[in-house]
Amino acid sequence: MANTYTQIYIQIVFAVQNRTNLITEKFRDQLEKYMCGIISNNKSKPLAIYCNPDHTHILIGLHPSISVATIAGDIKASSSKWINENKFVVGKFNWQDGYGAFSYSKSQIDDVCKYILNQAEHHKKRTFKDEYLSILQKLNIEYNDSYLFEWYD
Repeated sequence: MANTYTQIYIQIVFAVQNRTNLITEKFRDQLEKYMCGIISNNKSKPLAIYCNPDHTHILIGLHPSISVATIAGDIKASSSKWINENKFVVGKFNWQDGYGAFSYSKSQIDDVCKYILNQAEHHKKRTFKDEYLSILQKLNIEYNDSYLFEWYD
């Protein structure tokens, strides 16, 4: 009997609505663990995650039966609901519409993990907008400025 073998590594990036710095150190670790649970419940493997105050990077070993849109949507919907239920922020928490999803080969995984886990230091030198546009350009992804995240830098 044949089986399915895959190697699908995806980095997903998404931003807090209005790019407000709502993700605080008070609950960042809990949020990251919660998101890892969502990923695992979607038959996928969380490889690296970092929730910045205004945006999140996640590297996932994606199960072949799960689409990127499904897992990104589930992470965003479930985590925003969880943040609101636990009243971690004043008012209502939401993620911005959309996300970035970027594929990588196995040989790139260590570097991508280090990059994600080093976000706090990285953003002392570079804005999220600069970072995101750099990713799009480095990966030769054509984009329309009108459909990018709302920038408040």
